[in-house]
Amino acid sequence: MDPSLPLPSHLDELRRRIIYSLVFFACAFAGAFNYSSLLFQILKRPISGTVDKLVFFSPTEALAVYLNISLTAALIVSMPFLLYQLWKFIEPAAGQSLKSGVFAFVGGATLSFSAGVMFSYFLLLPPAIKFLLGFAGPDLQPLISAQNYISFITWTVMGTGLVFEMPVLSYILTKLGLVNHRLLRSKYKFALIAILVVAAVLTPTSDIFNMMLFAAPMLVLYELSIWISRFSAAAPAPSVVIKAGPIGNENPAL
Repeated sequence: MDPSLPLPSHLDELRRRIIYSLVFFACAFAGAFNYSSLLFQILKRPISGTVDKLVFFSPTEALAVYLNISLTAALIVSMPFLLYQLWKFIEPAAGQSLKSGVFAFVGGATLSFSAGVMFSYFLLLPPAIKFLLGFAGPDLQPLISAQNYISFITWTVMGTGLVFEMPVLSYILTKLGLVNHRLLRSKYKFALIAILVVAAVLTPTSDIFNMMLFAAPMLVLYELSIWISRFSAAAPAPSVVIKAGPIGNENPAL
């Protein structure tokens, strides 16, 4: 997106980046759909010790489940490429500080999202599912729809992955000059309240243990965001001191 180019050129460049992104996403979706059965078994693992089989209640539900899994996997796999295409579109208009941090942005965003997905899958979901199914007792038999279960898993995993992007967001906002570490530190109490609210909303269960299991990493991420903001802030421009000479007649001949 070169500011010197006319609007039609910007639209052509945008269309080209969108086409690249759609082609890559379509290829990722095709590959994910080819392995959708394996992905289903992986997503079923958190509940496998409690429920033997998931059920479906309509002829199209099984296909919808595999499509949902394939779309989610394709989005996760395509994320670095989509971010790169976004960067290539805005690169001509970006400042030098943003250009120097593009690889840190793409790499950091990918690693942060992956860490959130792994945290949700291995640490958050197993105790949450066990807690929820524990309410059934001896009188109730769980009959869980495959579509409802996969939607529950994918929304939780994707939501946690996005929450883990907090340090990356702090880096971007700091580079743009919108926030700094002093502002983030001064708003710590408000951030704590917001984190507890988000944890209460996104946590699959309503018990305090799972809510704190979700809130604790968010607090660590906020503290990490403060330090990232501190070290990624642009150095202040050097001040120029102009020394004035004595006031008087500059031409001694006059």
